[in-house]
Amino acid sequence: MKKLKIFTILLILIGGIANGQEKLSLDQCYGLLDKNYPLTQQKNLLTQQNTLDVSVINKGKLPQLDLSVKASYQSDVTAVPVDIPGVVIPSPNKDQYRATVTANQLLYNGGLIDAQTQAKNLETKVKKSSVDVALYQLRQRVNALFFSSLIIDEKRQILTDKKTQIKAKLNDLNNAVKYGTALASSQAILDAEVLTINQQVFKIDATKKALLKSLSKLIGTPVNPNVKLQKPLVLWQPKASLKRPELHYFDLQKKQIDQQSNILSKSNKPKIMAFAQGGYGNPGLNLFDKNFAGYYMVGLQLNWRIFDWQKTKKQRQSLKINQDIIDTQKEVFKLNTTLENLNQTAEIDAFKELVKTDKAIIPLREQVLKTAEAQLRNGLITTSDYLTELTHLYTSKTNLKTHTLQLEWAKINYLTTTGNYETSH
Repeated sequence: MKKLKIFTILLILIGGIANGQEKLSLDQCYGLLDKNYPLTQQKNLLTQQNTLDVSVINKGKLPQLDLSVKASYQSDVTAVPVDIPGVVIPSPNKDQYRATVTANQLLYNGGLIDAQTQAKNLETKVKKSSVDVALYQLRQRVNALFFSSLIIDEKRQILTDKKTQIKAKLNDLNNAVKYGTALASSQAILDAEVLTINQQVFKIDATKKALLKSLSKLIGTPVNPNVKLQKPLVLWQPKASLKRPELHYFDLQKKQIDQQSNILSKSNKPKIMAFAQGGYGNPGLNLFDKNFAGYYMVGLQLNWRIFDWQKTKKQRQSLKINQDIIDTQKEVFKLNTTLENLNQTAEIDAFKELVKTDKAIIPLREQVLKTAEAQLRNGLITTSDYLTELTHLYTSKTNLKTHTLQLEWAKINYLTTTGNYETSH
């Protein structure tokens, strides 16, 4: 009774381990890629940089303080060329000294600073969008590594099944050789095939290990070699509209150019500033007083560029050309995507036909193998002949599994290209 309890506990533990096997889906790979790929760090850095840049721009709204200290000697000074009896008109000193502090406060600049802030925010959005584009383009590499690993798993399983069947046939041959109804060479042929399968499994395991290591580097997370890759359940919508991040990137670039044009308009508006200046020097504001004196000055200042030789007009024309260039790039991207979709659609159709043919071939191969087994038992064919038919069957099964996965891979590549990939959960 005690042994039965221990055995039961062991079964539960083994079952728990099996059920708790690590799993990894394609969606998880995408999420880890977006989270851990080194390029992702740029978004946080761009946010920090934008905060600093906007802060610098907004400093233009605060009072600006300037300190100036000047000492000079001049060869001549102002003199009054009139002699007035009994009146001495002093001349300024040739050596002069002055220290001033000037405060300037912007009162109006046509909203230029706000426009520059908006332009900086848009620039950051464009840069972040370019990061999104680069990350999205890496999904095709994730697809390749993920589905290549899935195909490897299927091939390994089929080889394992083939090995199991050969070993079962070996047991039959062992008895036949023992009683002299079969040659020992027949056993050797199957033994050699088992060793060949072991070699193939070893190569497959090495290939999968390399694939998972590459996937691990790409998504920034260690992937267990024994991980269970989950086959995606694709929501197939081949005529869906284009939803790639590149389109958002192009739109943001055009908005950025619009904002640059807005800045040009603001830069030509009048600017009004208030100023206050305090100083101490010799002479002060009274040029004829040779003593050090303090002084101050306050006022308003208007600056307005009323003519710029059509500089702004030409700059706007240049910006319009940039927008036209972006429109052209967008259309080229759409065209290239459409051409890629056409190739992918043809590939999907080809794999559908291959899967259909594979499904028709396998029952025929099974029937041929069944006949070969009967012929082998009756000594009508050799073990090599039987092994040939067995290999044909498992090659057909491998083709079906491979083509089925390649079909799903092609569908996901199509949906990734259009930006419409979704899975059924």
